[in-house]
Amino acid sequence: MTKGTIKTIGIGVLFSMLWASASVATKFGVHSAPPLILANVRFFLAGMVLLGYCYGISKDKIYRLPNATEWKQLAIFGFLNTAVYLGLYVYAMKFTAAGIGSLAVSTNPLLMVIFSSWLIGRRPSGAEILSIVLGMTGIAFATYPLLGHQSTSLMGIGLLMLSMVVVSFASVYYARVTWALPNLLINGWQVALGGLFLLPVTAIFGDFQSFQPDATFWYSVLWLSLAVSVVGLICWFFLLKLDTVKASLWLFLCPLFGFFYAWWLMNEPITWYTICGTSLVVLGLYIGQRQRIKTQT
Repeated sequence: MTKGTIKTIGIGVLFSMLWASASVATKFGVHSAPPLILANVRFFLAGMVLLGYCYGISKDKIYRLPNATEWKQLAIFGFLNTAVYLGLYVYAMKFTAAGIGSLAVSTNPLLMVIFSSWLIGRRPSGAEILSIVLGMTGIAFATYPLLGHQSTSLMGIGLLMLSMVVVSFASVYYARVTWALPNLLINGWQVALGGLFLLPVTAIFGDFQSFQPDATFWYSVLWLSLAVSVVGLICWFFLLKLDTVKASLWLFLCPLFGFFYAWWLMNEPITWYTICGTSLVVLGLYIGQRQRIKTQT
């Protein structure tokens, strides 16, 4: 095994661990702050760090200001990928178990198949439809025993799945745009713009009276902003540069890490429903990714 292979595996595992931790970190954060406030602080902090590095610390000339067309593209992507998707996701986590949140995120590649097929006018294959059915069935199976507990509600599951639909559409939009800007700059601007779009909603509907900026809140925000939105995405972009299809295979590990974190840090139970549901989602991911590999070879 070469050093390059070991490095890729290490970065892939690190990405999976960080990406899967977002649901638990969000769950901790909403105990101290209303979801909209938590989301806005996270977006602005991540945006400042990324843009501060691009325009302040780095001396690379590739980090330039976007042109008029790029501002429009960044605004659309930031509205979908940050303001709507993450806004819904953070709000949903107030009414959803952390493990289910992590499991739902793993369905993103499956939903992308449907949107990609719809946008290019291609009928989904039988394997792609099967992968979607398995993924949705797995989430329903893992969720079922939790619906009787206060940690999970039908409203939370509905908002969570709606957020997955939005981020899948945003991912397809991102893939269809020919970007001239560096990935770090794209992410920095889209998360900052997403925060600006969400700010009026937070100002009107945010419950500022229940906001408690305690240590739990700041640990949650710092982890979500720096570990997930900055380090996690840097790992993801590194993997995407090597191979787009193989990069998405690291999402297979996210449900496993997600349920481990939920059990370890939040005492959420791991039952046969959890194991069977997660297995169905992973199987759906495998079938969907195998189909993509066949399509691209």
